Amino acid sequence: MSEHLPHSGVASCIFNCCLLLLGHRSSFGKAAEEAYFREKLLSFKWSHKPTAFVLQNVFPSQDPLDRADFNAVEYINTLFPTEQSLANIDEVVNKIRLKIRRLDDNIRTVVRGQTNVGQDGRQALEEAQKAIQQLFGKIKDIKDKAEKSEQMVKEITRDIKQLDHAKRHLTTSITTLNHLHMLAGGVDSLEAMTRRRQYGEVANLLQGVVNVLEHFNKYMGIPQIRQLSERVKAAQNELGQQILADFEEAFPSQGTKVAWLDKIDRRYAWIKRQLVDYEEKYGRMFPQEWCMTERIAVEFCHVTRTELAKIMRTRAKEIEVKLLLFAIQRTTNFEGLLAKRFSGCTLADGTVKKPEVPLPSTNPFLEDETGTETDEIVIEKSDTDKPKKPKVPDNPFHGIVSKCFEPHLYVYIESQDKNLGELIDRFVADFKAQGPPKPNVDEGGAVLPSCADLFVYYKKCMVQCSQLSTGEPMIALTTIFQKYLREYAWKILSGNLPKTTSSSGGLTITSLLKEKEGSEVAKFTLEELCLICSILSTAEYCLATTQQVSFPLQHL
Repeated sequence: MSEHLPHSGVASCIFNCCLLLLGHRSSFGKAAEEAYFREKLLSFKWSHKPTAFVLQNVFPSQDPLDRADFNAVEYINTLFPTEQSLANIDEVVNKIRLKIRRLDDNIRTVVRGQTNVGQDGRQALEEAQKAIQQLFGKIKDIKDKAEKSEQMVKEITRDIKQLDHAKRHLTTSITTLNHLHMLAGGVDSLEAMTRRRQYGEVANLLQGVVNVLEHFNKYMGIPQIRQLSERVKAAQNELGQQILADFEEAFPSQGTKVAWLDKIDRRYAWIKRQLVDYEEKYGRMFPQEWCMTERIAVEFCHVTRTELAKIMRTRAKEIEVKLLLFAIQRTTNFEGLLAKRFSGCTLADGTVKKPEVPLPSTNPFLEDETGTETDEIVIEKSDTDKPKKPKVPDNPFHGIVSKCFEPHLYVYIESQDKNLGELIDRFVADFKAQGPPKPNVDEGGAVLPSCADLFVYYKKCMVQCSQLSTGEPMIALTTIFQKYLREYAWKILSGNLPKTTSSSGGLTITSLLKEKEGSEVAKFTLEELCLICSILSTAEYCLATTQQVSFPLQHL
């Protein structure tokens, strides 16, 4: 047989071959079966390939007839590759005929089954619709019964809910009334205990009243509740003021007594102990350039200055000059001790400067403080020869505490005014009692000793005042000096000049220094001449000393 047939005659050739193989040319003359076979062959040849491929994937088969790309010519050539193979054509035809018969049976069964399935499907659909309708009816009945049950339950529980609400509201009302009763009683008790100063009972009661009052925060719109709240706040304020007043009444006498100026050295002794204890325990914990010990001391000085100023304002009438000078002396001694121990690096603009010289390992606060009273300064004549410019204090801590005494130095000025008045009166009494100095021709007029005493006292006052202040107190002190220099000049010098008969107004220093031509020279005894010379020398000494004293005052 030919291996390749023309495409246009493929179907006809295959059909003729099949008829030949099956013996239908002479014996198989049924037109219907022939037409059926022809239709099957043609439909099999020209079946839709995509559908065939899908069927191949769904129903896999190894039969060449089931392949989508089946070629009848190739299949026949495969069955009969040579002319000799046509000898078993009968056997092949029988197999094909058997297979065709089986396929026909299967097709008939499937077609008949599909006809029955349609009828069964319609019947099943009708049965399903009926079941759905029955289900809908049952659901509706259940829903109606549920609504009826719900309505019944609501009717049953309506009264129970009302009773439950009534119970809850009644419980809340009873609780609120109890709290209100506790609040009203607690406020009354709180006010009564506050008046009786029963602080132990008030402490527990007040906390309870405040806790109960918190339950009424949402009822503050009620006037009675708001009134109780205001009473509680008023009781709290009154209690706080009362306790504070009791503390002030109980402690100020002792506290003021300990903090007064006569106990000021206790302050400085305390800070010394604290600084020693600090350096022993914590000194090595901080870098040396932080100057922590100095910072503590400086802070103590600031606090002490503030507290001393406050207490001196309160007890200004109790300040005496001796007490003031004692406090100033102890304070300046303490400031000097600070200057020996610290460099004052923390006082400059609040910044810390590393000290140039390393701090000594020993603590000067451990040394015994040898504070001595200032001795009287005696002015020798050599001191008045050359004026000295006052030395600016190099103590960086000068005034860090003692500045608080400056507003009260008027006590010192008033005391010096009184003392100088008494001193002038004593000079006058001594001059009258001792008389004029004895005449000494060799020495001439001697300076009165009272003049030196006066300027010694002046210098002592100036030194003390310069240590305290160089401001308004020093100006006031110079005014006092002027006042008593005039009194000394009038009462001691001019008041003790000899009397003359020619001058009705008496002899004065000005008249002694004037020389008038043709005037009659007054005649004086030797004692009177010595007295006049002594008074003139004293006046000259006073002038020179006053000029020298005024020089340092101008540079203060």
